[in-house]
Amino acid sequence: MESQTEFDAPVDAGTKSPYDVTHDVAGLKTLFVNVFFIGEPGEGNPWVLVDAGLPGYTGQIKKKAEQLFGAGTKPNAIILTHGHSDHTGSLKSLLKEWDVPVYAHMLELPYLQGKSSYPPPDPAIGGGAMSYMSWVFPIGPMDFGDKIKPFPENGIIPELPDWRAIHTPGHAPGHVSFFRDKDRTLIAGDAFVTTNQNSGIAVATQREEFHGPPAYFTYDWEAAQNSVKKLNNLNPSAAGTGHGVSVRGLDLELGLNKLAHNFDEMSIPSKGRYVKQPAVTDEHGIVDMPTPVSFHVARVIGISAVVGLALYLFWPDNDE
Repeated sequence: MESQTEFDAPVDAGTKSPYDVTHDVAGLKTLFVNVFFIGEPGEGNPWVLVDAGLPGYTGQIKKKAEQLFGAGTKPNAIILTHGHSDHTGSLKSLLKEWDVPVYAHMLELPYLQGKSSYPPPDPAIGGGAMSYMSWVFPIGPMDFGDKIKPFPENGIIPELPDWRAIHTPGHAPGHVSFFRDKDRTLIAGDAFVTTNQNSGIAVATQREEFHGPPAYFTYDWEAAQNSVKKLNNLNPSAAGTGHGVSVRGLDLELGLNKLAHNFDEMSIPSKGRYVKQPAVTDEHGIVDMPTPVSFHVARVIGISAVVGLALYLFWPDNDE
């Protein structure tokens, strides 16, 4: 299902692809969103899966896991940066084969336990094909029932004690990033990304550039800005993001610092539904929404591409 795009990108010793973060944090791109495998590669070694990618990628996720950890392997847990459909698309089918706990932030539970839809996307922000097409992306509610557990209040995942979940809202109410203090390794989710996710061309080429969260699904821009500042203050040494290649060293330091200090200019759209007023949410889901902005032009421009992409991304395959 995935079309392979070859390009040059810096890869550290111990990593094998532009999506690997460190020698024990491997990445896999599922069309345009990444999942990560945390664990020392080796037959029978324990590991944890971060996010579940797009629908239709169950087979590829399992194949990558077996390459890393051996035939018949399964994770000790699945941890979610957030519950948007591009990060949970293959979760249902994976759980049919893997009876493992799934963790998410408590503020994500309404969207993962059938209680609320997410705030709808904002195609009116413009800025590229992905933005124009966002009105067809599913917003739930999804219902995984009691399969989803909230992270402990201290953010420490029982199956991953060297890591902590850090609440980084803005893109989603319960969005979290994962940080390992001993070597300052970060999995940022969509708190920031390393490609212009609003642009179809940038998504296709995977050109490295720092951006705030995908704009069309960001419901609170002040919170998103504060989350980027929080992650920059951690001074991460290596980072994997939900969209785009992994980054490390000076590239990461300079890129993330520039984004944190110039977030308004680099990431916040000039107009859009949530630019001046965020959606209000709580532990039950949506509380209040700003008035929508017309996106008639965006709908007209994007309609043909939307139909093709929607069929490609969300048509069930034989491993669902």
